[in-house]
Amino acid sequence: MKFSIVIYGAPYSSEAASSAYRFARAVIEQGHGIYRLFFMGDGVLNASRLSVSPQDEVNLQHSWDKLIREHKLDSVVCVSSALKRGIVDATESERYELDGVSAFESSDIAGLGQLVDASVVSDRVVSFG
Repeated sequence: MKFSIVIYGAPYSSEAASSAYRFARAVIEQGHGIYRLFFMGDGVLNASRLSVSPQDEVNLQHSWDKLIREHKLDSVVCVSSALKRGIVDATESERYELDGVSAFESSDIAGLGQLVDASVVSDRVVSFG
């Protein structure tokens, strides 16, 4: 079965992002596929590479990045949500003449068309947040 997962929850505001992460791992471990991860609303904060957690706590953003890279997952961050929250890649940083990049390279910044595509192609779309 092919899943797409939509993450609306910020990393530490609720259990939504953590539950989505555990669900994604379970999907992979059960032998199913993930067509796309789509971070939207406050969920785009999961793609921030500028977050630092205490050493005895899980850094959920780094966990997402590692999962995405290890399994070569398609990960998309909603552009309008990201820009409002200061999550930018190199392209957006240059476009808006900003000083740096805050998004992990493992995720692409794109529009809602990617969510529509995921909904059409996937067997199931599961939302968290």
